[in-house]
Amino acid sequence: MRPGDSSSIENLFNEVAPRYDLINDVLSFGLHRLWKRQLLFLLRPSSGERWVDLCCGTGDMSLALARIVSPGGQVLGVDYASNPLTLANEKAAKEPLLSISWLKADVLKTGLPSAQFDGAVMAYGLRNLVDPGAGLEEIRRLIKPGSRAGVLDFNPLIEGSFAARFQKFYLRKLVVPLAKQLGLRDHYAYLEESLRLFPGGAEQERLALEVGFIKAVHRPIFAGQMGILLLQN
Repeated sequence: MRPGDSSSIENLFNEVAPRYDLINDVLSFGLHRLWKRQLLFLLRPSSGERWVDLCCGTGDMSLALARIVSPGGQVLGVDYASNPLTLANEKAAKEPLLSISWLKADVLKTGLPSAQFDGAVMAYGLRNLVDPGAGLEEIRRLIKPGSRAGVLDFNPLIEGSFAARFQKFYLRKLVVPLAKQLGLRDHYAYLEESLRLFPGGAEQERLALEVGFIKAVHRPIFAGQMGILLLQN
C-alpha cells in the first residue's frame, strides 16, 4: 500500500467499505463521531446553505451536514471509491427529507464549477491525497469568496515526543492487530507511513495560505493526536 497512490487508496476503501464504519467506531472508541461534530460546530453551517463533503466515504459527515443545513440546504458528497458511495446512498435513502447527492470523482479534479458552495469539509482524506496542497487548492476553488472550510485528520507529531510514541503504539498495537483479525492488515498497516509523510499543522497552514486562503488555523485535538484545519476563503 503506497500512501498517495490514488489507485491503491481506491482499492483500499472499496474493499473495507462494508466494515468501515464498524472499524472506525472500534478503533476510535466511537470518538471519531465526536471529532466530526466538533469540526461542524467550529464551522457553523446554517440552514439553506450548500456544502460539499470531499472524500466523503460512507457519508456520515455528509448526512450530519445535511441535517444541519435543512430545510432548504443541500450537501454533495464526493469520493473516488464507488463502494463507500453505495453505502452512503443507502444511508441517505433512510432520510428522504434530506437534500443530499453523491458524486464519484477524484477530489483533486472534481470537474465541478468554481465558487458554488458555502462551505466544504474533508475528514480523513487530505492525508491520502498524492498532493495535499492540490487538495486544499481544490477546496478553495469550490467554495465562494468569504466562505469557510475545515479539514479533520490525524495530527503528525514530533518524533520522540510522548504523544508521538503513544500514536505509534496505538497504530502498531491496536489498529494493525485488529485489522489483521478482520483480514485487513495490509490495508491499515499503511496508516503509519501515510502519517509520516503528512504535513504537520504549521505546514498545512502554510500550504493553505499559498493556494489563496486568507486565513488558516490548525487546532490539535484529542491530546494532539488529531487536528482540525480551519480555513477562510
